[in-house]
Amino acid sequence: MSGPLANAKIVLRRSSERGYAEHGGWLKSFHTFSFAGYYDHRFQNFGSLRVLNEDRVAPRNGFGTHPHRDAEIFSYILSGELTHRDSMIKKGAEGEQGKDFYRMKRGDVQFTTGGTGIAHSEQNESNKPVHFLQIWALPWKHGLKPQYHTMTFDEDAKRKEFVHILSPLAAGPEAKPADEDAAIPKIPGTIPIHADFVMGAGIIAPSSTFTWNVGAGEVVSSKKKRNVYIHLPMTKQGKMKIKLNGSEDAVLEEGDGAFITQINAGDPLRVESIGEVEAEVIVLDSN
Repeated sequence: MSGPLANAKIVLRRSSERGYAEHGGWLKSFHTFSFAGYYDHRFQNFGSLRVLNEDRVAPRNGFGTHPHRDAEIFSYILSGELTHRDSMIKKGAEGEQGKDFYRMKRGDVQFTTGGTGIAHSEQNESNKPVHFLQIWALPWKHGLKPQYHTMTFDEDAKRKEFVHILSPLAAGPEAKPADEDAAIPKIPGTIPIHADFVMGAGIIAPSSTFTWNVGAGEVVSSKKKRNVYIHLPMTKQGKMKIKLNGSEDAVLEEGDGAFITQINAGDPLRVESIGEVEAEVIVLDSN
């Protein structure tokens, strides 16, 4: 196994320091970056990563129909169910997977290209709370055609290694309409994103270590000075804990995150699970 990255700079973002908002008793949301009523000039974006909210929505509640433009928006479901409806899919015509999928559960990732403009709603239509991460990235160009994708990612695969969730659209910023419709990602089996951005997730057993290959090697365009954000969601009542890069100064507990800089594509970033239970780790790797 490769040794720790000597030049990596790791700055922790403690859970208690995040922005927090409650709305009408139905939504509890932690904000890593400035969002809605929470503003901190130090936390506007990190590379192309713009929003990372950890949300809990009460049963029979949710986000009403609202518009988006020029943002890549995705939801990573941790527990419960979230129902997506939008201005492109007629109610009753929703499919089971791909571009027309609408009801999400644990293991699912739902992705939206806001582009020229789209309206959607996200509702918890079940009788149990839903817990999910809402993440936004800045696209490499404005005025894109709105699109949706949803995929399910295997839990057992995440227990073996980091699983790639998102990777750049293979055709790149100059993609033609046919390329957009084909929606082929650089990494097979992932969701294509209009950004120099890779997302991964792993479920690491106690005393085990996974290695994240920064930038997924040759997949990204910007090879130097990557920006990697690691997030440990609040799912195990405080029993999860991880250590980054073998450093005692880089230990994350539930809800914590870490900004990692001074790293390049191909560098091995080690993530060790040191808690009582397996740790679900989210990696957001951008230019």
